[in-house]
Amino acid sequence: MVSKKLCYACDLVDNPELIERYKRYHSQDSAWPEITKSIRDSGVLDMEIYLLGNRLFMIMEVDDSYTPERKQMMDAANPKVQEWEELMWRFQQAPPGAKEGEKWLPMEQIYKL
Repeated sequence: MVSKKLCYACDLVDNPELIERYKRYHSQDSAWPEITKSIRDSGVLDMEIYLLGNRLFMIMEVDDSYTPERKQMMDAANPKVQEWEELMWRFQQAPPGAKEGEKWLPMEQIYKL
């Protein structure tokens, strides 16, 4: 199986209380199992999210079945994912350059060792 890495950025509302709540939602004990399942079902093999200030950085390792379009269609058809996304919009904000409704933007790789 061939895998590749994809990286995305998103911003959080610059509010320390909201950022702490967002971090709690993403802790191992609080992650919604339905969301984890939907991520895996879309072809994501591994995912990590990092935080600097209010900027999120996500690294996904995906298999060859993953496409952003397929993931988007799966998410749109999943009521639990829609509930999660609505909740997360309370904490997230679109980064600079995002179009209407976008929040996680793909990052361009500019260096690799």
